Amino acid sequence: MKTIGITTTVPIEVLMAAGYTPLDLNNVFIGSPERERLVNIAERAGFPQNCCTWIKGIYGVCMEYGIKTVLCVTSGDCSNTIMLMEVLKLKGLDVLPFAYPDQPDVALMQRVLERLAERLGTSLARAEEVRRELEEARRLALELDELTWKGGMVSGLENHLSLVATSDFGGDHREYGHRLGELLSQARSRKPYPDDLLRLAYIGVPPVFPRDFYPYIERNGARVVFNEIQRQFAMPNPGGSLAEQYCNYTYPYSIFGRVRDILPQLRRRVDGVIHYVQAFCHRGIGDIIFRDAINMPILTLEGNNDFLLNQHLRTRVEAFIDMLKRRSAATSGVSSSAGLGVSPRSKS
Repeated sequence: MKTIGITTTVPIEVLMAAGYTPLDLNNVFIGSPERERLVNIAERAGFPQNCCTWIKGIYGVCMEYGIKTVLCVTSGDCSNTIMLMEVLKLKGLDVLPFAYPDQPDVALMQRVLERLAERLGTSLARAEEVRRELEEARRLALELDELTWKGGMVSGLENHLSLVATSDFGGDHREYGHRLGELLSQARSRKPYPDDLLRLAYIGVPPVFPRDFYPYIERNGARVVFNEIQRQFAMPNPGGSLAEQYCNYTYPYSIFGRVRDILPQLRRRVDGVIHYVQAFCHRGIGDIIFRDAINMPILTLEGNNDFLLNQHLRTRVEAFIDMLKRRSAATSGVSSSAGLGVSPRSKS
């Protein structure tokens, strides 16, 4: 099968139906031990320092790994992708644009998918067959998500890595399902995390420092039990068709749709929220809306090209968790003395 790079989560069912193996260039970039060198490749080519690290990393991956074909999302993700697409064309790559509709309308999405299938020489009927083939892998991913917050047997990092991989299933959904099944079996036999650990939500795009971020939170007496966008990659609301599935996928559309998805999860899962924003990304402005909509403590962290948590971010994370601990203790004390039985995790 031919490899096709993707710049974010897209309807991979159509790509696979056309005989392509989708490769999420973000996952290749952030999983590489040479992330800094990939960014430097882009900067030497002329990408400015104040351009998003993810965009530069994607470019570096394309150049370094010999990617020949890329599906670039021009609407519903990052505005910088439009110019990245032009540069990739200049470098001789076969580039296909893909634009999500400006609103999650099933009829509009159906037409978008039909055009993509026609361009790739396949059909939506075949893509629907692939969707059914992927159901088991996605079911396992969502089962792991449940086991993270309900059972307390899966770490925030394991949750992140397992869910973020559903954007392309590492090129082999059967192997992905096999490995995830083994992880689930192992997790069920573990001793659960202590009940007194604070539970946090992570909202926003996946971080540039995942392998440092999640363990650091756990070392400070908390854990992440909800990864917003990563969970969306696993298609938690698949609907009855491919068009419905990608309308229910919240990331490409209005931030208010994301808020409607996030709020019920916060109420049932967490004590506080970490909102991650990438430097130089327009989505960072959405912090204004999240802070207006979410009635619980929020810490906003900005990442750039540091692939480990720097001391400034560590200090802010520590202070946030310490504040939540003091808040929880105070709430528990008041509730106990008043005999009201209010849970520390109740929405304040």
